[in-house]
Amino acid sequence: MINDILWIMFLVALGVQLIYILFIFGRLSYSNKNKNSGKNNGNMEGVTIVVAAHNEKANLKKLIPILCSQDYPNYDVMIINDRSFDGTRVLLEKMMAIYPQLRTVTIKYTPDHVTSKKYALTLGIKVAKNDVLLLTDADCVPQSDQWIRLMTAPVREEGKTFALGYSPYEKDVGILNKWIQFETLWTGMLYFSFALWGAPFMGVGRNLCYRRGFFMEKKAFKDLWQIECGDDDLFINKYANGKNTTVVINPLCNTLSKPKSTWKNYFLQKKRHFHAGKYYRSKDKLKIGLYSFSHLLFWVCSISLTIFHGINQNWEQFSLIIGITIVRSILLTSVFTSARKKLEGNTKVYWTTFFDVIYLGYFWIVGTLGYQSKKVRWK
Repeated sequence: MINDILWIMFLVALGVQLIYILFIFGRLSYSNKNKNSGKNNGNMEGVTIVVAAHNEKANLKKLIPILCSQDYPNYDVMIINDRSFDGTRVLLEKMMAIYPQLRTVTIKYTPDHVTSKKYALTLGIKVAKNDVLLLTDADCVPQSDQWIRLMTAPVREEGKTFALGYSPYEKDVGILNKWIQFETLWTGMLYFSFALWGAPFMGVGRNLCYRRGFFMEKKAFKDLWQIECGDDDLFINKYANGKNTTVVINPLCNTLSKPKSTWKNYFLQKKRHFHAGKYYRSKDKLKIGLYSFSHLLFWVCSISLTIFHGINQNWEQFSLIIGITIVRSILLTSVFTSARKKLEGNTKVYWTTFFDVIYLGYFWIVGTLGYQSKKVRWK
């Protein structure tokens, strides 16, 4: 009886997993389409790059020259100096004398009823010179001088409201960095795949484009002010749909971010990300929850059946379970490999099955802590 129940749950979970792996994630991994080439130079509408920075002097010193050397004829760079006390203001004054595209807004305080990053972004966007906004963070670096041209093309040329980009992390040694690479690719594959299916539900502020007019029309972060996080994914979740949103798939338009170097800082960051998830639309929670629950059920049943038939020396069913598990792992690795090639131009994906199992604990433990937390902070 127990064996029959485990088999039923196992096969149901397997079916759901295969639908996600082959049909949903496969939309990104196996599609021959390379969205938004950006080769049409007919509309070179002005673009404002927006960066909110709190005590980011060292990163800005590196980032600003890169932003100001983009191959695009009509843009400016807006650095929002959010309550910094590390010499950021002096640095910006010096750099504005060197780079004519550079502008800055200084935030001296944050009102009690709003959250710091949303407040800083809102004030900066209000005075932005151009209607097309391209957002990134101070610790991110565009991967080519074509970043503006490629990332803004859907908004400038196709009439889209949102263009979602990808932002991987720098590679380093150690298990933490390998995990960060896996989890970032997984997250990117998740939101890119659903966006390609016409059901976008999030984006990342490290690489995101939308129009200032739309932002102001929606009264900035209305109904989101009280939430510390979510200036990117919650804003997208609230307003993005299959008609007004697209993704930009090209390694040349990625922004490379600095990863956390300690497990403590990493978990604090991810706790904040999971905290935002509680405010997603119900249908988007269902998308993520269905995969996550079937993922958990698959591995619980797989391991239970393997142990059960191993103890009872039923080698035929034991081998069948092992075989199914291996086939699923091969398919998942194939999808991850193809997705990484599309998003990063890199075909090497390591330890997929190992991290796929580790993801169970990560999602259900860290995710639960983040979901239940009452308060998180940006900086």
